Amino acid sequence: MLNKLIGAAAMAAIAYGVVPANAAKVSAGCSGPNLAKTETVIENMADGEGKIVAQKEMSLAQDAMLSGKMGACGMHLSKAMHDAGMAK
Repeated sequence: MLNKLIGAAAMAAIAYGVVPANAAKVSAGCSGPNLAKTETVIENMADGEGKIVAQKEMSLAQDAMLSGKMGACGMHLSKAMHDAGMAK
């Protein structure tokens, strides 16, 4: 029983150390300037399936940002950037 408790405490300590650092990275990517830049690139894309998918991802990113869900916003913004050909 004590071993399980120590193991659970160790896992919690590891998760606590990793999650805040990761959250800071994600929220930095989801910012007004990044949304505006991506939206501009998408608007200049040729009409087609890729543009439609990128626009949907941008909409989801904006909704997530307004809801305070920065992790989801970063994920959708990243997908929109990929669809727009901005991914490195």
